[in-house]
Amino acid sequence: MIDIEKIRLDTPGCRKVLHFNNAGSSLMPVPVFDALQHVLRDENEVGGYEAGRRAQDSIQAFYSEFANLLNAETDEIAFVENATRAWDMAFYGLNLEPGDRVITHESEYASNYLALLQQSRRHGFEIDLVPSDEFGQIDVRALEAMIGARTKLIAITHVPTQGGLVNPAAEVGKVAKKHGILYLLDACQSVGQIDVNVAEIGCDMLSGTGRKFLRGPRGTGFLYVRNSIIDQLDPPFIDLLSAKWIEANSFEFVDGAKRFENWESFVAGRVALMEAVRYARNIGLANIETRVTELAQDLREALSEIEGVSVHDQGRQKCGIVTFKKDGIEPGTIADSLRAERINVSVSQVSSARLDLEPRNLRALVRASVHYFNTHDEIARFAEAVKQV
Repeated sequence: MIDIEKIRLDTPGCRKVLHFNNAGSSLMPVPVFDALQHVLRDENEVGGYEAGRRAQDSIQAFYSEFANLLNAETDEIAFVENATRAWDMAFYGLNLEPGDRVITHESEYASNYLALLQQSRRHGFEIDLVPSDEFGQIDVRALEAMIGARTKLIAITHVPTQGGLVNPAAEVGKVAKKHGILYLLDACQSVGQIDVNVAEIGCDMLSGTGRKFLRGPRGTGFLYVRNSIIDQLDPPFIDLLSAKWIEANSFEFVDGAKRFENWESFVAGRVALMEAVRYARNIGLANIETRVTELAQDLREALSEIEGVSVHDQGRQKCGIVTFKKDGIEPGTIADSLRAERINVSVSQVSSARLDLEPRNLRALVRASVHYFNTHDEIARFAEAVKQV
């Protein structure tokens, strides 16, 4: 159902590298790159403000494209410069007090957990860590048992950075709704490779990035905030776009999620990200998810057949991220060796996922992440390259 030949023609990088680093930053397709270049060219030729005026239709289309992608309303979407800042704008906007409790999971990403630690130190709330079930994903029963009268937030990562695990986000959403607790979902690694529907998941806030599986440019991200809870958040900082200065000593927030935006932003990146969402939606997120899941499973099987290689992905449901190590060889050495063969991967370090990797006695793993434009021939070439390291 996906025209792989056409998509690979749309992706010039496929002719230069074997790109298994889509969880880091994917390859932009030609229409996305052209949209980016078009705005930058206008900025160079007629000026930045003038280029912005020319791009107004595309800037506004950003909200409708993301609303359709996530099954949200257009005024529930904000452009933010990256996924971490998007998550921060939601989290730091919460009114958490001494004695309150925030629930998260062992797979939580470093930046998010550092923010939890900082705000806990500032405001005196407690962090409750949900254990994993037998599949390594969040134990939903344990989560519900941990909820108490002072539980104010559930904050988890949909797809952790360090493996193929897909946390049961919709099941968590049911628990959050049942108990009337706010639910913040980090979807940085899931939007673009998984068909993410905020209505089905039931999250109140969701953050994500453009550069990964959406195949947009770096320096772009987005935030979803459900209209029904938006007034419970107090944005950690504002400017003349996010608020109106109505009197000398008075202001009011603008309507909707735009109160989390900045007036100055990466216009070319925003337009290109809109184009990336449109490109993905034309292929179909369900089609993308099916192909990515299939390719990743083939990769896991191919790696498992190599002597000395062990795959370390957890979860009942797995995605396009595949993590592994090889006996006697540091993951960084493997990544360097593959890079010399024009094969792109990343290394997941314990410092990015301390609560997960440390208990498993894992200091680092090679992270290979496939996307729908990758092929089975590339998987075979990759496995042979790993075998030869």
